[in-house]
Amino acid sequence: MTIETERLILKPISPEYIDDIFSNFTEEVTVHMFPQPTGKKEDTKAFVRKSMKENYEGTNMQMVVLKKDTGEFLGNAGLHDITKRDPELGIWIKRSAHGNKYGFEAIEALVKWARKNLIYDYIKYPVVKENIASRKIPEALGAKVAREFIGKNARGEPMDEVEYHIV
Repeated sequence: MTIETERLILKPISPEYIDDIFSNFTEEVTVHMFPQPTGKKEDTKAFVRKSMKENYEGTNMQMVVLKKDTGEFLGNAGLHDITKRDPELGIWIKRSAHGNKYGFEAIEALVKWARKNLIYDYIKYPVVKENIASRKIPEALGAKVAREFIGKNARGEPMDEVEYHIV
């Protein structure tokens, strides 16, 4: 399944994007995220394999975000736990593509898809409080902060987070 927007194509993750994911999933990009780069390409390969399996099983939608006119890899977007009443959105865009609102466009496309294809109470969008650029995404979709909490990233480091609910 492919989702197209005005400027983007979201398509299921596949092995052809391992090098792009590995080289662009950097410390700078993930500073406000749960997953963290390990510097090991095998970990990226394992992530892609796991994501493909979950896509096939219908529990997640892990997509690559591509620029429509050139096919340039921009990042990853996911809609996780899609069989639950509270699926969760996630996104990262490579550093060189920041500032173009690609993240908003990709998330908006996933929300539109969910509204047509899923039964849910709300979609979660957790984000670190200080990540203002990412917080603008759910706010532009009309979402409000539903809870605040201290989470941890994959390294166990604390993250002061808010969770938006998109209905």
